[in-house]
Amino acid sequence: MVPAPPASQAAGSEYAMLSKRVRESGLLDRRLRYYAWLIGLNALALVGGWTAFALLGNSWWQLGTAVFLAVVFGQFGFLGHDAGHKQVFRTHRANYILGVLSGNLAIGLSYGWWVSKHNRHHAHPNTEDVDPDIMLSVLAFSGRRARASRGLQRLIFRYQAYLLFPMLLLEGFSLHASSIRAMTRRACKNRAWESVLLGVHAVAYLAAVFFVLSPGKAIAFIAVQEGLFGLYLGMAFAPNHKGMPVLPANDKTDFLRRQVLTSRNVRGGWFTDLALGSLNYQIEHHLFPSMPRPSLRRSQPLIAGFCAERDVPYCEATLAGSYAQALRYLNETGKLTRQTPVVAVPALSPP
Repeated sequence: MVPAPPASQAAGSEYAMLSKRVRESGLLDRRLRYYAWLIGLNALALVGGWTAFALLGNSWWQLGTAVFLAVVFGQFGFLGHDAGHKQVFRTHRANYILGVLSGNLAIGLSYGWWVSKHNRHHAHPNTEDVDPDIMLSVLAFSGRRARASRGLQRLIFRYQAYLLFPMLLLEGFSLHASSIRAMTRRACKNRAWESVLLGVHAVAYLAAVFFVLSPGKAIAFIAVQEGLFGLYLGMAFAPNHKGMPVLPANDKTDFLRRQVLTSRNVRGGWFTDLALGSLNYQIEHHLFPSMPRPSLRRSQPLIAGFCAERDVPYCEATLAGSYAQALRYLNETGKLTRQTPVVAVPALSPP
């Protein structure tokens, strides 16, 4: 679903050479067997979580179920992400069906709205006034934006490094709200189908929670489940670009370097891959968004070697190190709120 690099950069470019090596290695081939297992396991976990919820009944132990379902919802989010990039099936229709079932029906997020926003991010990662992922009202990623802030927003920007993780507890609710707002816009494709599936999820979720639990326990369950769901997604996406270079809106960097220089990989083993939906191979994913998830790890040595050949900086860190880099960057940017923006005053002409 992500636009291809411009023809001027794709034909005969360094990216074209890398792309040829990747294709010849079979790294872009579909991995249907892998995804069949992944979809089955996710579905089993979702059914198992709600079955446990029904069996536990009106108990405070349901908060444990809420934690489990928060993780399962996150995994369905990663599955919808893969479908949005056409990593799973060859046809748009098959990926779309998987996407709306994983997003709209399973976890209550609009697949169409998210794909549209995510495409803009991939086309211009970490680019001012273009990348929606850094055009947030509660975080400043550039000194220009930090210095231009006023009032409450300025206060939030100043302490954004300390507020990041607490704010992520609200991310799940924010995603639901954005999904609902998207359904009110005529520009949203397949709005009727997406609205129906979102409605089915909302009614089934709230009916189950308030039917089984007392009002107090129900509210606590929703707060824990949705709060940790948002925190989980936020912590999976935060290491990818936060703290990496922010490009100006008129940047002319070629496709290869734009994607590599603004992305960060996270080192780890199979558990890190599972927990982060293989988004820890962010460089590889941004260069080849349609590459199936299990091929990202295999492509990493090839792409890192190619970048070394071309002297293209290739950033990689541990998970803890990536968070430290992101928080340090947000803290330094937040300090710039103490500076007053310089306003150019035109010189007066002599009388």
